[in-house]
Amino acid sequence: MTGLLLYARSRALPTALAALAGTAAFALWAAGRLDTYVDPDRRVPIVALAPLLAAAVIGTTLYTASDELDRTAVRPWWPRRLLQLAALTALAAALLPLAVLGHPEVFGPATVIRNVLGCTGLTAAAAVLLGARLSWLPVFGYVTAVYLGSSGARGRAATVWAWPMQPGAQPGAWAAALVAFAMGAALYAVRGARAEGPRG
Repeated sequence: MTGLLLYARSRALPTALAALAGTAAFALWAAGRLDTYVDPDRRVPIVALAPLLAAAVIGTTLYTASDELDRTAVRPWWPRRLLQLAALTALAAALLPLAVLGHPEVFGPATVIRNVLGCTGLTAAAAVLLGARLSWLPVFGYVTAVYLGSSGARGRAATVWAWPMQPGAQPGAWAAALVAFAMGAALYAVRGARAEGPRG
């Protein structure tokens, strides 16, 4: 078995790819059930929750069973980590917007891509701090709190802290999501996920 296949299996990448495809299919099905083509505001659950699910799937791949070996390897691991995170994020950002085509100025594809980037960045940072198993938890808590509590939030500051719920191309929301992704990806690439016990 080649090194690339071993790497993919050790990170559960085949399962993650299937889960990302399933998440995209579920988002597409849900969009049809909610009649989002009639009222773009009905897309809000999909725009907020589908990227959250995708980020949780990506977070599961950040686990390594051989942390000591990774840290003592001759070649640096950061390019592999960064490539893996970027590739899975790009795949999610390509698949999930299919559920919300049309009305790009409201809750369209750009909003989903922004939320995929932001949620994945927060998940990657959480993997470094908490480990891959719990990497979904902080972003789940944050997105859920924003989803439930930001309905009346207005103003420039709200576009930053409530970025998962912002429509269209809000500059503050994009800035917050891009900073979250850049910082989370850089932190994960340099440090890797926090060491955990063996999965059982």
